[in-house]
Amino acid sequence: MLAGHHRGSHHRRSLGLLAALFLASSLAFADAPAPLAQRLAALQDVGRFVPQRALPQLMKLERESRAAPLAEKAAFLDLACKTHNSLGQNDVADRLCDELIQLGQQHADNTITARGLLAKGYVQFSMNELALSHQLIWQAEKLAAGSRDMDLRVRVTISSGQSFGEDGNFPMALTRLQAAANLSRESGQPMLMVIAYNSLANLYDQMREYEKGFDALKEAYRAAESIDSPGRLATLKITEYALSMDSGQTRRGLKALLEAVELERKIGAGPMVATALVNLSDFYLKEKDYRNVLSYGQQALEQARLINKESSMATARVNIGQAYLALGRLAEGKQSIEEGMAWYEKSGDKPQLQSVLAEYGDALERAGDLPGALNAYHRERTLSNELFEKRRQKAVMELQEKYEADKAKRQIELLRQENQVKTTEIDNRRLQQRVWWLLALVFALSSVIVYFFYRKVRQANAQLEEKNLELKQQSARDPLTALYNRRHFQEFMRGQQEIAPSSANDEMVSAMYLMDVDHFKHINDTYGHGAGDAVLREISDALREILRETDMIVRWGGEEFLAFLPAVPRGSLDDVARRLLSGIPARTIDYQGIQLSVNVSIGFAPFPLAPGGKSMSWERAVNLVDMALYLAKGHGRNRAYGVQGFAHETGMSMEQIEQDIEAAWRAGSVELSVVQGNWPELRAVS
Repeated sequence: MLAGHHRGSHHRRSLGLLAALFLASSLAFADAPAPLAQRLAALQDVGRFVPQRALPQLMKLERESRAAPLAEKAAFLDLACKTHNSLGQNDVADRLCDELIQLGQQHADNTITARGLLAKGYVQFSMNELALSHQLIWQAEKLAAGSRDMDLRVRVTISSGQSFGEDGNFPMALTRLQAAANLSRESGQPMLMVIAYNSLANLYDQMREYEKGFDALKEAYRAAESIDSPGRLATLKITEYALSMDSGQTRRGLKALLEAVELERKIGAGPMVATALVNLSDFYLKEKDYRNVLSYGQQALEQARLINKESSMATARVNIGQAYLALGRLAEGKQSIEEGMAWYEKSGDKPQLQSVLAEYGDALERAGDLPGALNAYHRERTLSNELFEKRRQKAVMELQEKYEADKAKRQIELLRQENQVKTTEIDNRRLQQRVWWLLALVFALSSVIVYFFYRKVRQANAQLEEKNLELKQQSARDPLTALYNRRHFQEFMRGQQEIAPSSANDEMVSAMYLMDVDHFKHINDTYGHGAGDAVLREISDALREILRETDMIVRWGGEEFLAFLPAVPRGSLDDVARRLLSGIPARTIDYQGIQLSVNVSIGFAPFPLAPGGKSMSWERAVNLVDMALYLAKGHGRNRAYGVQGFAHETGMSMEQIEQDIEAAWRAGSVELSVVQGNWPELRAVS
């Protein structure tokens, strides 16, 4: 598992930053100190790469800085905010950013306000508040547009591009970062060119345009030759590592990463060293070199402990745990991974926790611990459904807000028209007093206006009704696949509660099929989320083709689909599963010149189920089908497990069966059918 990295950018000898440290120290304590602005400038790179050394010197300048003129006071607050942020002291950093913003607003200085907003955006990014971070950065960009401060304009344009990239808007991101590169050239400042071209290289990596990424990185290296910053060079090496790994040049990537670690260690950049060591352990995990995974993972853990960097400690523990599992040391592996996941749970980083759970399940499956793998998959699916529901609710809220805004706009227009009518009526009364013979004409004119106004109101009400129907329809559908969503299915099933329980002798039954795309995370990680979306749309089309028009098809959450089939022959349930297992992988998805095809794992059962003659609720039926699905995934994927019925005399309760359906099957308490898929694993052809 890769360590996370902050926004930002990386050259030459380690003497450069060490010289900066010496310079900062000597400037701070010389008998005849240099101007304050010069002493603060000397701490800039130190604060970025060795913040634990910069902070004590910075605090000794606080009293002088707070009493200094506006420019020096603002420079101190900006540097203090960023240094505390680099040390993970986000609360202190956020307070200092707010103080900087207020300072700029009090003096009507847009440049200072923009710097405060930009720094606060970095702090919110560190706290996983991406939406707020992006809004702050875009506000800063607007304020900085007219500034003469070229350093600010370049940095805020870079951050704006990175924000668009994090939102998945690559065209806007590319426009911004290319503009930042041009601005950096105009400035003639090599440091800004290094940062701008490095950010551009990272974006090209995200866009899978690796040659362009290496070209941009070459420009960054060329600019770095004229500055003396081993910290900046180290960040360029990290970018080279990412580009090399993503483009399949693993040896080049390893060389760049080892060089980055050497540079970071020479300047004492503890947080960067910890991150790079975690990435080294991840590299060797992919290479299945578990001895080096443990070596670099333990080094990363020790380095992260020294600087109290909990995120790196957590990721290192996850990598160490996976190595232990691969070596057959299950107890140690589980303990290490669970300790790492505890931090992700505490930090609230649920998307990252979901990714760790998926890797955990795969590692346990490879180690032969199928019950443990099923438990990890179940936790991952539960979290995936929770995140999917949050994204769906956000989309509905955005749609509702847009609808309310349109409604308010229409109401304002109607009020404006009503005021116009009232004004006309007042004018008409005055005219009546002056010219009696025009009374009939004015009355007729007023009637015409009222008539047209009445028509306008009717049209507006009709449009409002149409929008209400449209909103209701959209709230029942998944926006990506246009299938029904989970909420609509839940409302539908509430109306099915009165269905009489089926018996083994009933020829016609209803049925539920729950499907999960095999290796879907691998598709997203390898080809991007756009490829994942294309796969989900193609599967939804396949389901519409394979199943009947009367069958309800639901996007259940993430990469899961549910189908409810009313009135099907009991003997055909396995045949339906067989058609799904063969029909879905038969479809080919063409994504950016790559031919993709996927398999699914399936759990299914007739509905309603009646163990012991007692009807089971649809919620418990879905949970039972879900457990059958996990059984299919745990036994090799690309297959279906179907619940056929229950033994009349069983020593297991339904709660025990739901908790461990495989044990119930082995004990004869539940009857399952198994349908094998005939297609190979995930296929991709360039």
